[in-house]
Amino acid sequence: QVQLVESGGGLVQAGGSLGLSCAASGLTFTFSYYYMAWFRQAPGKERDFVARISPSGGTTYYADSVKGRFTISRDNAKNTVSLQMNSLKPEDTAVYYCAADLRRIAASGSPNTWGQGTQVTVSS
Repeated sequence: QVQLVESGGGLVQAGGSLGLSCAASGLTFTFSYYYMAWFRQAPGKERDFVARISPSGGTTYYADSVKGRFTISRDNAKNTVSLQMNSLKPEDTAVYYCAADLRRIAASGSPNTWGQGTQVTVSS
């Protein structure tokens, strides 16, 4: 079955960096056909869009709150998408989810495939 498995979460101090990775398997089509994205959900809040990357990796899009600090990338040969997070702030604390869809993932959209999430905690 389709699986998106996130890894790399953890505890980091404010101002620090953390890298997340998401490995995809069991997709119906070749990984390189899929738009990939990261979302996050803080305690008691709605799930929010973080970043999106096109199937080729040539186009990326970020939420204003992370622009300039986070970088999304993908390796189609390894079926992975990554999120490098720098200059982390306490307000970045959330469960981070990887998502996939054959359609472009809108910031307000709901991709049809999700990972189980990985916790990121930023201490002040």
